[in-house]
Amino acid sequence: AQLVESGGGLAQPGGSLRLSCETSRFVFSVYPMSWFRQAPGLEREFVAGMRWNEDGITYYADSVKGRFTISRDNAKRTLYLQMNSLKPEDTARYFCAKSTSTKWQSGDPANYDSWGQGTQVTVSS
Repeated sequence: AQLVESGGGLAQPGGSLRLSCETSRFVFSVYPMSWFRQAPGLEREFVAGMRWNEDGITYYADSVKGRFTISRDNAKRTLYLQMNSLKPEDTARYFCAKSTSTKWQSGDPANYDSWGQGTQVTVSS
């Protein structure tokens, strides 16, 4: 599997960014996908996840609930993360990841077997 993130950058507090994760070399449409982030000196943490099928069920970390929205376009093999009302504490490198199973498991990084290289998000005035 190959995953390539884009869309990161510098944003002001209260601003917005949209991350994209383009994928290839696996059947994107049948796997749950998630976004994680990692700030310097901290462990990688779950941000948001989405099941593969059309029920549209999503999962969010409490810290981003109501501000971030995960979505996917199975035809384009692309995962998105719309980030609104950004805060300085959202500053981190953001990664997309593919689940090891076609069934939703959890936001534990151990349940994901393929990762992108990440895209840096910095929120600062």
